[in-house]
Amino acid sequence: MNSDLLLIGRRAIEKEAAALAAFGPTLDESFVKACELVFACKGTILMTGMGKSGLVARKWAATLASTGTKAYFINPAEAPHGDLGILHSDDLLIALSYSGETEELGYVLRHAKELGVPTIGVTANATSSLARQTSLLLSVHVSEEACPLGLAPTTSTTLMMALGDAIAVTLIQMRGFTEKDFARLHPGGSLGRKLWLRVETLMHAGQGLPKVAPTEKLANVLMEITQKRLGLAVVMDQEKIQGIITDGDLRRYFQRTAVSAESIATDLMTTNPKTISSKALAVEAREVMENNKIHQLLVVDAGGLLVGVVHLQDLLRAKVL
Repeated sequence: MNSDLLLIGRRAIEKEAAALAAFGPTLDESFVKACELVFACKGTILMTGMGKSGLVARKWAATLASTGTKAYFINPAEAPHGDLGILHSDDLLIALSYSGETEELGYVLRHAKELGVPTIGVTANATSSLARQTSLLLSVHVSEEACPLGLAPTTSTTLMMALGDAIAVTLIQMRGFTEKDFARLHPGGSLGRKLWLRVETLMHAGQGLPKVAPTEKLANVLMEITQKRLGLAVVMDQEKIQGIITDGDLRRYFQRTAVSAESIATDLMTTNPKTISSKALAVEAREVMENNKIHQLLVVDAGGLLVGVVHLQDLLRAKVL
């Protein structure tokens, strides 16, 4: 391994990390106002920028859209050839340019002003044309780029990226955006499979359901729990759920009561067991289990009838945990 090359790489990361650490405390009321403008926008958040700033603007748009804020990237070089029609009076325009002197942004900014669209500029130059043409300014000044020539946008684009993430994260809190909402917007890929899975796809059903009658004797209850291997038995009176008997219920019963062959299911069970809809997301099942410190949930249909059982191990296998 060439130690000089390793040193160069480490220094670049250290410079960017130091710049990020110093950047956080510089956020001020302008950041708050920017978040409020994005939150209040009734239309679309239109992101724009050229070159590396344009790539960062695309990332802002993608992150905002994936977390519940309608956002889209507009290419400022193509905008004056017809794409300006994307912009409407109820939108918000956010323009990124480290120098603040990106010529192509002028067309978009002038059109936004004509429509009365509020604008946010993200730049290092508070006296730039971008700063003069936008109604709110967010500063991303850096003392030096990680690039040894001081030319390639490196540290500056890292700060721009972090600023976009900070706004998106703040908007998540402002909107009350939940993991369930996130799941609805990410149905594809491994993340989607983890979050979009519904309880009905994971539950044990049919002959695999461990069920006993309220008057079932202890021996038969133990046999049902052992054979079905879910660590529980559901106490059923016809189609109505009476209770649940888990391994934990058995241990607690034996600790407080002398073992008797005449014990029946109702002596052992916990009444009012936790249930979840078969149509609920798997992440919701996880939340119920975590909040109640339990390992199993009874799954019911729209009429409240038992249709399955979902176990903590099922969620682990599906990588929901």
